[in-house]
Amino acid sequence: MSREKIIVLDFGSQYAHLIAKRFRMLGYYSEIALPTADLKTFENAKGVVFSGGPSSVYDDDAPAFNSKILELDIPVLGLCYGHYIVQQGYNGKIGKAPVGEFGFAQLKLADGMGGAASKCPLFKNIDPEQQVWMSHQDGVLQLGDGFETVGSTKDCPYAATQNLTKKRFSLQFHCEVKDTPCGNTIFQNFADFCGMSRNWDQDTVLNFILENIKRDAGDHNVLLFLSGGVDSTITFALLNKALGQDRVLGLHIDNGFMRKNESANVAQAYRKFGFTNFITEDASESFLAAIKGLTDPQKKRLAVGENFITVRDRVVAQQNLDPEKWMLAQGTLYPDIIESGGTKNSHTIKTHHNRVEGIQKLIEQGMIIEPVRDLYKDEVRAIGHKLGLPDELVMRHPFPGPGLSINVLCSNGKMSEEDAKEMELAQKELESIKLDMFCEKCTATLKRGILPVKSVGVQGDFRTYRFPALLTFAEEGNGFYHFPGKHEKLEACSSTITNSAKYINRTCIRLFTRPGIKDSDMALYEGYCDRRRLDQLREVDNIVLTNLHASGWYDKIFQHLTIILPYASTPEHASFVLRPLISEDVMTARFAMLPKELLDKIVQEIAAQPFVDALYFDATNKPPATFGWE
Repeated sequence: MSREKIIVLDFGSQYAHLIAKRFRMLGYYSEIALPTADLKTFENAKGVVFSGGPSSVYDDDAPAFNSKILELDIPVLGLCYGHYIVQQGYNGKIGKAPVGEFGFAQLKLADGMGGAASKCPLFKNIDPEQQVWMSHQDGVLQLGDGFETVGSTKDCPYAATQNLTKKRFSLQFHCEVKDTPCGNTIFQNFADFCGMSRNWDQDTVLNFILENIKRDAGDHNVLLFLSGGVDSTITFALLNKALGQDRVLGLHIDNGFMRKNESANVAQAYRKFGFTNFITEDASESFLAAIKGLTDPQKKRLAVGENFITVRDRVVAQQNLDPEKWMLAQGTLYPDIIESGGTKNSHTIKTHHNRVEGIQKLIEQGMIIEPVRDLYKDEVRAIGHKLGLPDELVMRHPFPGPGLSINVLCSNGKMSEEDAKEMELAQKELESIKLDMFCEKCTATLKRGILPVKSVGVQGDFRTYRFPALLTFAEEGNGFYHFPGKHEKLEACSSTITNSAKYINRTCIRLFTRPGIKDSDMALYEGYCDRRRLDQLREVDNIVLTNLHASGWYDKIFQHLTIILPYASTPEHASFVLRPLISEDVMTARFAMLPKELLDKIVQEIAAQPFVDALYFDATNKPPATFGWE
């Protein structure tokens, strides 16, 4: 493509495509390239951004980098790992930082926008103190030749640097995420410094996608997995618009992992809005059999993903569809790919069902079409609105293909010696952390513990698998516990714990424990993803969603996940976790603080379920935690 562009070099960051997306949203065409790209790649490039990444620049397995890129006479901006590459390229020194930073930090510009910072083009129209988002263990120990500091945080003296002579900038923080509010202004200032002209908009994006569908499909018809979620629904609408309904067939599979009455509601919504070219298939027994007895989250995801292919093949045969003439379509988004380790330098956070071996083989055969694979959730929703789809379909909370199966934590009832030791270390870490964010009464009654299950997280672009901390405040009677209601204090407490602890990646607050049950009565029991536990989860999840809809809060948050834990007083009972989240693009998120009246109502209704022994609230941002626990 001959248009002017900003190129983002992908060093494996979870956020690499998010950088390109930000520039596109500002109206500037942007492309992703590998850090080994030859210089021809940079023809018509007005600037280059180096992404973050999971490696250390001094590691033997650090991504290869074409250092001649730094010789180009165009502006370069390095972020996090890219910050190190820029500094190292000019003889700077990189090493382990004295203190790692994960989450929010306060950036102070040098001399309050006097001195060097006042001459920094990146900080034009930006106040001298800013909230920024950090995710790093390494740091710049010595600046590169010709660089000056233009911003710092409490624990990072070289948080923002520049070398105006070389047109080089490097930032320790991630300005591509929404949790750095000034990030778009920084990118706009960089585009201005690069001399870029606006050349990208939603009409261009939509036309680009439609043309790609026609090109990729060729003479093939397309069968689409329809989960009923936002991504597959909008993909369905795109395929219909590009190819016509005669060439597209939607397949909604009831895999047994749907929410309460979900499949019937999905079919009704599609018919209501004019989608007639879809069929439904009840394959719940097949999926339950595929994951029977599995406890490992990765193996469970893989089994679900592979079984989708098995069911797809069966439906193709039942419908007498020629497999040579029918491609498979998926509503895959970029976060699915990057979290599955789907780019050259990225680490696997969790393997998504749409990136299992069977799918990869079809991709290699050119038999998969994924129209929105380079987009994020908010971009897909914008496309949905552009297509004229109603909010009822476009603004639904995300609901992935594996459905509730990934919210059912499983266990064989035993904890390995290694995990038991790590849990002890996590408890010691938690006890040693100073927590003085709350009122004196809350602090006095606070008890600290560790939940005996591990959950997945992401820190510094690495996958983590660690224990959640459990904070218990004063009991208010009948098994209900005090919930500290100030978001900022709870967030600060959660960040303090996860930033300080090696064996903890989440912070939970106790909401309820059934009266008469002591902590010593609770145990890790054998529990799998079977119909009984799924039905229990469906009931609790339905209570939450019903109340969110009734209160108007469903539309105020991005997603709510209800998690079931195999931790209870008897094998037939369970504990549950509430996980309300606010996000734009799934790559970062903040836990949502629900109003006290709403939360109290939800907790009371859940506590009335006879199988519920305990209820917790997950008060952790992403990073360091992922959305779900598996």
